[in-house]
Amino acid sequence: MSSALTRMRGRFDFAHIARWILPGERVLDLGCGDGALLRLLMDTRQIQGYGVELDPANVTACIQNGVHVLQFDLERGLSGFEDDSFDHVIMSLSLQTVRHTVPILREMLRVGREVVVSFPNFAYRPHREAIAAGHMPVSRHLPYQWFDSPNVRFFTIADFERLCADERIEIIERMSFAEGRLITEDPNLNAEVALYRIRDRG
Repeated sequence: MSSALTRMRGRFDFAHIARWILPGERVLDLGCGDGALLRLLMDTRQIQGYGVELDPANVTACIQNGVHVLQFDLERGLSGFEDDSFDHVIMSLSLQTVRHTVPILREMLRVGREVVVSFPNFAYRPHREAIAAGHMPVSRHLPYQWFDSPNVRFFTIADFERLCADERIEIIERMSFAEGRLITEDPNLNAEVALYRIRDRG
């Protein structure tokens, strides 16, 4: 098995993100972790990839993966990047960790032609059941206890789509998943993760 496919196995959403990226595109990955997604896109789509990451260990891992990475806090915005300087800006499973949600979405839409964003759906049925039982949910995509979670925003698929409507953000495509399976029936209840392609309506 190729190294790219090996990396992809651990994150089923990477394959779907890769499908939206054309060969040779300029891609910015915010909160890029160890650079695995960018490495995959470099290997399979020959992109020009750049990552933004704050954690020093992840920055080191990016460098070891041969990924160009900048170390700074996303809460500062993306003022160092010009308008429309990327074909795609990606934020994978990190939006819930950002305090200034609308400003960072606006910045992503400013510097990218399209934005790809994914996040855990807090309205997923098992999460609702955990709350009904008196506890904050813990799952594969919400692996933290309440006291050590990096998540600062708790929102649902319905919440995100309302925000897009209010902010005149066009949803190009949405995919929803549970246990790696595509969910089409009532995703706000049955999906644990949502993946979107969005762009500014102007």
